Amino acid sequence: MKFSVKSIATVSALSALAAAPILFSAGPASAQMAGSYIGAGISAGVTEDADGDTSFGANVQGRFDVPVAPISVRGAALISDSAALIPLVTYDFGIAPGTNLYVGGGYSFVTDEGRSTPLGDRNAPVVTVGVESALRRNIVLYGDAKVGFDAYENSNDAAVSLQVGAAYRF
Repeated sequence: MKFSVKSIATVSALSALAAAPILFSAGPASAQMAGSYIGAGISAGVTEDADGDTSFGANVQGRFDVPVAPISVRGAALISDSAALIPLVTYDFGIAPGTNLYVGGGYSFVTDEGRSTPLGDRNAPVVTVGVESALRRNIVLYGDAKVGFDAYENSNDAAVSLQVGAAYRF
């Protein structure tokens, strides 16, 4: 698998940003943010496809909280020329009151292979790292990075996408 310097730098920077709250927290992690949600926002592909293009679009994301374990079952749809449908399982770390850091993996199913999504143009395994925080009782803000491995038809490169959005927690 071939990674470009830009891809490696992007993933390294995102990893450092995601780990910073854990590394610099003064005390033990607080309880996790509980609850399930559904939300929407924007999604941007960071890496270029074989034609040198990146993709920008929308995202719809949901979280189902597993109350007896620090895991969540998630789903995401990244939409531009085509859609990438991504089921995920994540491990959730409470890093502040009402705020989680999550890491996990899943698989991206492209609805129209060969057409661009923010996460490549073909089906691929995916890893994710993100942060979610309860802004109010029922409002959650989220942001994450997803990396799809071997996600382009004419290349072995990884695809990186960034998502941000707001959600309704129930």
